[in-house]
Amino acid sequence: MIAGGILFRNIGGDCFCLVLSVLHSSSDQTLPRSCSVTPSPMASREDSVYMAKLAEQAERYDEMVTYMKDVAKLDQELTIEERNLLSVAYKNVIGARRASWRIVSSIEQKEEVKGNEAQIAQIKAYRDKIEAELGKICEDILEVLDSHLIKSAESGESKVFYHKMKGDYHRYLAEFATGEKRTASSDASLEAYKAASSIATVELAPTHPIRLGLALNFSVFYYEILNAPDKACQLAKQAFDDAIAELDTLSEESYKDSTLIMQLLRDNLTLWTSDLNDSVPDDKEEKAAEPAAAAEGAAEPTVEA
Repeated sequence: MIAGGILFRNIGGDCFCLVLSVLHSSSDQTLPRSCSVTPSPMASREDSVYMAKLAEQAERYDEMVTYMKDVAKLDQELTIEERNLLSVAYKNVIGARRASWRIVSSIEQKEEVKGNEAQIAQIKAYRDKIEAELGKICEDILEVLDSHLIKSAESGESKVFYHKMKGDYHRYLAEFATGEKRTASSDASLEAYKAASSIATVELAPTHPIRLGLALNFSVFYYEILNAPDKACQLAKQAFDDAIAELDTLSEESYKDSTLIMQLLRDNLTLWTSDLNDSVPDDKEEKAAEPAAAAEGAAEPTVEA
């Protein structure tokens, strides 16, 4: 499924995305608009899940978010299916805006080089609008996670899943925030990823898709947010090697999911290692490694879960 330049795959209890090309979308479909969809107070959990599935098929992801929030607010452990629906809903809603922000930011940089002040002012105002939408979406899911999902999680798998989500959405805030706000979002993301990792190490096998997806996103955080490529490569390689060592114990049910995420880890390692090599000065000039997935038309963007 493609939305706003992001390719989504529902894999092993998570939603994987790969930045692709831009798909036209209506700029007025912001999260607040979705809140106009108000399910009946008598709507059952099953009804909300069904309507979320219907909204997904209709590609009305803002409404899908609303239905799954109603399920999350029941303060009960979500089923794997419900957890996946919630993740897919928010990933699609946030993914379109993240893609838009990257494109607009890239255009803004090009106009700054040209010195087109009038256009720069217009672009900045538009970027601010996108950032406001991103902020609302992230704050919305983070409130649901803190107030409902994390507290009601019983299984180790669920706990890792939700702490990973918390790390992801704080990371998305850090992508566009500046100053103290960026520091706060970065710190919160790091704390959530560490919490997820400590649980995953004890509760989940190295080949578990959710544990691998966590390692994938945590390494992206180190690379793109903390600008720590060495740490990113170390984390990704460790997760890959640990999974390889236990690959023969992998169940047939999880084999496809786990091996796909392992391939994504290896793809990132290849990309990041190449960037590190390119950043080493040669006799003629110092080459700066370009940040992964940051600019329009990036040939080999970083992949994340």
